[in-house]
Amino acid sequence: MMPRLLALALYLYYSPVKSIDQFISMSSQHNILSLTNQIKASRICLIKPSALGDVVQTLPILPVLKARFPDAQISWVIRDSFANLLEGHPCLDEIIPFSRRSSVPYWWGFLKDLKQRQFDLVLDLQGLMRTGIMTAATRARWRIGIEAAREGSHLAYNMTIPETSRCVPAYQKYWNVADAFETVETSRETRIYISDQDKAWARKTLSTGERSCPTLAIHAGAQWITKRWPPESFAAVGAKAIRHFRCNIVLVGTAEERPLTSQIEQLLHKFVPTGRVLNLAGQTTLKQLAAVLMETDYLLTNDSGPMHLAAGLGTPVTGIFTCTSARRSGPPGDQHELVSTNVDCAASYQKRCPKRGPQNLCCMDELEVTRAWQALYRLISRQAAQRDSSAA
Repeated sequence: MMPRLLALALYLYYSPVKSIDQFISMSSQHNILSLTNQIKASRICLIKPSALGDVVQTLPILPVLKARFPDAQISWVIRDSFANLLEGHPCLDEIIPFSRRSSVPYWWGFLKDLKQRQFDLVLDLQGLMRTGIMTAATRARWRIGIEAAREGSHLAYNMTIPETSRCVPAYQKYWNVADAFETVETSRETRIYISDQDKAWARKTLSTGERSCPTLAIHAGAQWITKRWPPESFAAVGAKAIRHFRCNIVLVGTAEERPLTSQIEQLLHKFVPTGRVLNLAGQTTLKQLAAVLMETDYLLTNDSGPMHLAAGLGTPVTGIFTCTSARRSGPPGDQHELVSTNVDCAASYQKRCPKRGPQNLCCMDELEVTRAWQALYRLISRQAAQRDSSAA
C-alpha cells in the first residue's frame, strides 16, 4: 500500500480549493433533496471499492441514480476482486477496477485517469483517505460524501449527506443516500444479475444432494478473527440440521478459507456419517457464489459479505454476531434470525480481542451452539410453515 505521507501529498496536490460557503452539510433529508434536484450530471462516478457486504448494500442506489439522471453515464470504482459482481447490471455503464496492492506509478496513473474522465458528480461511499484522494482527483463539480467519512476524506467533499453516520444501520445509511436523489419512488431491492450459465452451473453442482430436502449453506469465514465463530460450533449446528431436517449441507468460502471448511466437513462426517456435505470453498467466482446462495434454502454464517449477498438474493439467513452489532451490521428484513453474544465488549468492532488470558475471545464460548441452533430451527420451521400455507 502507498505510504500515508505520499498519499497525503497526492491528496493535497489534487484537492481543489474550496471556499467555506461551498461546503454544505445539510441538516435534513428535505433540504438535501431540494439541493440535489439542482444537480445536472452527464458523467457520474460511484466510489465504493469494498467490502463485499458494503458493495451489496450499496446496489439499491444504482436504479435511483439512473432514474434521476437517465441520460448520464454511471461508473463504479470497485476493488478488482469484487468487479465480477457488478457485471451485467443494467443501471451501470462502466466498471473501474481498482487494485489495492498497487505501486506508486499505478496510483499516479489511476488518479490521472479519473481526472481525465471529467466526472460531474462523484459519490464517495467509502469515506477513507484512499477514496478521498480518488474523489479529489476527479475535480468533479459535485463531490458528495457520508457523515461516517474518516481519515480526512471529508476534505475532498463539498457536500455530505445527513443520517449517514456510523450510528445508522449500514443498509439504512445507503438507503438515505438513495433518498437524497430520489424524485420517483424506487424499490430498495438488491439487484444482482446472474447469467443463465452461472445459474445452470449452480443447479447442476447442487443436484448431488437429496432434492426433497432443504439445502443449508454454511459460511464460517470472516475478515476479522473477532467475527469468526469456531468451526466446531458451525459443525455442531450443521449436524443438528442434518438430523432434524435432513438438510443437504453446502460449505462456501474463499480459497484461503478452504482449511476452515475442510475442518467443518470432517467434523460433519464424524458427527453424522450419512450426511450429505458439499465443500465449494475456493471453487466459485463471486457470481457463481451468488448463484449457489440463490439456489440454497438457508445460510448459516458469521457477519460477512456472503451474509449480505444471500440476504440480497432473498435467501433467509441465520447470522452470528460477536464483535459487531446485529442492528448496525445485519441485513434488513424480518425473515432473518440474528444471534448476538452478550459479553461486555459485544459490538465493539475491534479487529483484535481486547481481553487477555483465559478471557481472550470469550464471546465465542458465550454464544453457545444451543442459541444458534434455536435460531436456525425457528428460521427453517417458519419458512416451512409459510411454504405449506402457500401450497394449501
